[in-house]
Order: sequence, then C-alpha cells, then structure tokens
Amino acid sequence: MVEPGAYLAAWGLEGAHCRLVAQRENSVYRIETPDGPCALRLHRPGLRSLAELRSELDWMAALAQGGLPVPVPQPTREGALCVTRNGVVADMLSWIDGTPMGVDGRLALLDDPPGAYRALGAEMARLHDLCDAWTPPAGFTRPAWDADGLVGPAPLWGRFWENPLLSPAGRNLLAAARDLARDQLTARAGTMDFGLIHADLVPENVILTAQGPAMIDFDDGGWGARAFDLATAANRALRAETPAPLIGALIEGYTATRPLDRADLALFRALRAFTYVGWIVPRLGEPGAHARAERFIALAERIARNLLDGKGDTDG
Repeated sequence: MVEPGAYLAAWGLEGAHCRLVAQRENSVYRIETPDGPCALRLHRPGLRSLAELRSELDWMAALAQGGLPVPVPQPTREGALCVTRNGVVADMLSWIDGTPMGVDGRLALLDDPPGAYRALGAEMARLHDLCDAWTPPAGFTRPAWDADGLVGPAPLWGRFWENPLLSPAGRNLLAAARDLARDQLTARAGTMDFGLIHADLVPENVILTAQGPAMIDFDDGGWGARAFDLATAANRALRAETPAPLIGALIEGYTATRPLDRADLALFRALRAFTYVGWIVPRLGEPGAHARAERFIALAERIARNLLDGKGDTDG
C-alpha cells in the first residue's frame, strides 16, 4: 500500500497534514494546503486506465470552466494531472465544502427536501448542457453505460442475473427483465438523449453548499443516456419516508430547462437497480454486504416486475 505522503512532493506539499475521508472504490484524503484544503485521490489499481483517469480530469476541468461547481484538477509543479507510485495512480482536486446530501446510504436531514431535489435536477440539466457544448480532446476515453455496458454479456458492474443470493425465481425474473430491457434499448437506439453523464449521482456524491448543490466523484462518469443520471437519484430517494414528492421535484428541476422522456426514465430506473445487484457480488465478503445485497435485490425484483408488467410507477 502506497502512503499518501509519498505523492505530496509532486505538488510541493511535503509534510502537509492528510486525513482519510473516504475509502470505497478509491481512497480519498483531505490535504491541508496553504491555499486551502484539497482532495488527494489514490485510485484502486485496475479500476480505470491512465487514459481514462486523464480523460475524467480533462472533463472536470472543462465543466469547472463552464461554471459548474465541481472539484477542479490541481496540476503538479511540473504540470502533470496524475502521479504514479508503485502502480498506484493519484491525482489532486480542489475541495468543496458543504454538507453531503446523504451519508452511508442514508438521506441527510434537510430543511427543504423537495427544494434540494429540485435544485439537484436543475444542476443535472446544467451538467448535460455543458457536456453537449464540450468537444472532448483527442484520446478521450470513458466507460460506456450503453446496452453492452448495462445488459451485455459482461456488464460494467457485473452479471447481475447471476448474483448468488438470488432465489431461482429471482434469477428467472431478472433474466427476463434483462432480455426486455435489451430489446427496449435496441428499439430506442439513436432516439434517446445520449452523451456524457455523471453516472453515480447518489446523495453521497452531492454536496449542498450555500450556492446550491455541487457534484463530486466523477469516477464512474462516461457515455450514457441522460435518464441514467435522474434514475440514480430517483431510486435512492426511495429510501425517504415519502419519496414521490422528492422524485417529482427532481424531475421538475430538470425539465425546467431540458426535455425528459418518462419512458426512458422508467427503463433506466430498472437498469440502475440491476447494476447494484451485480456490483455487490465481488464485495459479498465485506461486513454488512449481505444486508446491502438483499436490499438491492428487493428493489431490483420489484422494479423488474413493474418493467415486465409495463408499469412505470416505482415511486412507492
């Protein structure tokens, strides 16, 4: 394991105080610098290629230049965006102060929950507008949350229909829903609003600031249907006591400036639920993973039934 201090000299921050603040796909440290705090990210080997990491940073820099409140890449003293030590890649981002919209899978207590979700929907629309206006540089490469990435033979987050905790009936249900989702994606190819998306706008990745919501952790960001971003936030809102007003406000904030096909949203809410059933499989040995997996499976099976029955309502 490479210690975070081994990277700091590249940014001229030898001896700076660092504190681990998150350890999920990557390890994230808060670094105290003379110009204010920054976030040092140590990327898990094998998760992203160096080209993908540099593409993410180029993208975030463009979004920040366009006025979106996102973490800004901090070049080293030599102008590099990434530093590699013993096979582990690190980068540095500006720190965004505020309150996370959620912590450890739980929604934060908000003074005005519908207002927060409405503002988040509006910020998603700004994100997608800026992505549409940006021309990625040569060599830009990010994951694709397309038909292959979601329901192909080797989805980005795993073969969800083979999760070992599924019952035989559950496996059959998700396999049938996968087939239908693939058919629907094929039928809608070329007609959906498709482009660069964040791909993981769960509450933990939304920081509430005095100026409004700010998005962090673009690690899963790539090419996909714009409904995927809304589906991610809408599905997580189901954990609230009364989710329907929050989901309605999210959609209202988004559609104030961008169109949204509700059929696309229903489809991607199902697909988003399926991804977690695959994502959890290699993590089943971690503490609490079985309980999380059962929660993911329950939601995926419920939404799969709605999808197969032609129902779009998954808010209750």
